[in-house]
Amino acid sequence: MAHVDVSEVVRALRAARDEWRDAQKRSRELGPREFPSREALAGIVESLKGALFPMRLGPQDLHHENEDFYVGHTLDAALQGLLTQARLELNFSARHAAPLAEAIDEQAALAVRAFGAALPGLRRLLDTDVLAAYQGDPAARSVDEVLLCYPGVLAMIHHRLAHQLYTLGLPLLARIVAELAHSQTGIDIHPGATIGPGFFIDHGTGVVIGETAVIGQGVRVYQAVTLGAKRFPTDDTGHLQKGLPRHPVVQDDVVIYAGATILGRVTLGKGATIGGNVWVTDDVAPGASVTQASLQKAPGRVAA
Repeated sequence: MAHVDVSEVVRALRAARDEWRDAQKRSRELGPREFPSREALAGIVESLKGALFPMRLGPQDLHHENEDFYVGHTLDAALQGLLTQARLELNFSARHAAPLAEAIDEQAALAVRAFGAALPGLRRLLDTDVLAAYQGDPAARSVDEVLLCYPGVLAMIHHRLAHQLYTLGLPLLARIVAELAHSQTGIDIHPGATIGPGFFIDHGTGVVIGETAVIGQGVRVYQAVTLGAKRFPTDDTGHLQKGLPRHPVVQDDVVIYAGATILGRVTLGKGATIGGNVWVTDDVAPGASVTQASLQKAPGRVAA
């Protein structure tokens, strides 16, 4: 192997980091880690999944008589770890405001306490997703198979957790949790998306759901479905405007088949069916069916 002057590479990498920090107006002062850890959050999420579903996603040697002890011990460690990560995010977000450490600690503690209190409700919500997957797939032999094997259910476990963090003012932690599922399943759900009970993603690969999407209950989508934005408004300086409602509203009991692309702040009415590989940029009436054939008959419009 050729000799490499590691010390020279180290110096060059430091110069590159300093250039970046100067360009981003970040401090070069020595100190502890500033950002949350993706690795730490991955471990926290695994613990939370075990606490939510101990006999199926917990340790293999767990017995029913030890279930509560395991859940309590696991939750305590997971929430303490989450508290550390929450402090890191809040400190970094407020780095230009020089907040008091006590205020950051209190804010982080309140957020983690609320997150913990929300877990029983999240478990019940996830039960509706598991049941929807079992009832919606004739190949599913049991709810246990669905929970253990289906990528859409894994994505929803992460999303339910991530959305709770997002609503509690921890958007970076939320995004990391969401991206952990994205990397494992190919399903990309922004943690800001609001999704009702009984949501079923069948197969799942390539599904994209944007930040401001609103999805009702009993909705089913198939692989390669996109609920995306049609355009990205800019402000007077040419910068993208953040947070504007720009993704679809999907009402209850809608079915969206594989490859469909729905763009913009359009509404898919209750009970509508969106066929495979269609492109929808207008509202769809409740109960309507949109197919490639219907769009060819009325170019530029969706079926009513």
